[in-house]
Amino acid sequence: MAQDPNEPPIEERLGDALRETDATIAVAESCTGGLVGSLLTDVPGSSDYFDRSLVTYSSRAKRALLAVPREDLDAHGAVSAPVARAMARGARDTADTTWGVATTGIAGPDGGTDEKPVGTVHVGVAYAGGWGTGDSAAATEHHVFEGSRREVKRKIAERALAAVLEQLDERRNPNSNDTA
Repeated sequence: MAQDPNEPPIEERLGDALRETDATIAVAESCTGGLVGSLLTDVPGSSDYFDRSLVTYSSRAKRALLAVPREDLDAHGAVSAPVARAMARGARDTADTTWGVATTGIAGPDGGTDEKPVGTVHVGVAYAGGWGTGDSAAATEHHVFEGSRREVKRKIAERALAAVLEQLDERRNPNSNDTA
């Protein structure tokens, strides 16, 4: 995940791509506590595409602000793919943005289990297609990062932004992965 030193930071690259596609984004964060939104707003002119960041640290906040189903929280726990997907959709839909991104995980140093060790994160990304197109979609990624709490949070936030950029690029250039 090392960044090319000649390349702009992920938040700038994503911001440029959002601006170029006239897209908007909203964020729902748990384990990153506002860091994803902070990175996005570090970019001058981010008000062109950034709508909001909701820090929904508790399950109660996830339900109240993002409409994360109680059943998903009960069945899978807050740190899970279904909850990350629901959070991303909730951010996208409550803000009425093109993209929603969500983070839910265990930043540490405590709180991990054998099943979900410290550093575990689920990142959700939701896209809003045009009405009636059936093009709206949501996906998740699962990662386990190592490092201090601050390092883990930073890695998660940067990965969340990279996940949106990758999906945006895929939608912009659907055949870019094809080889001749």
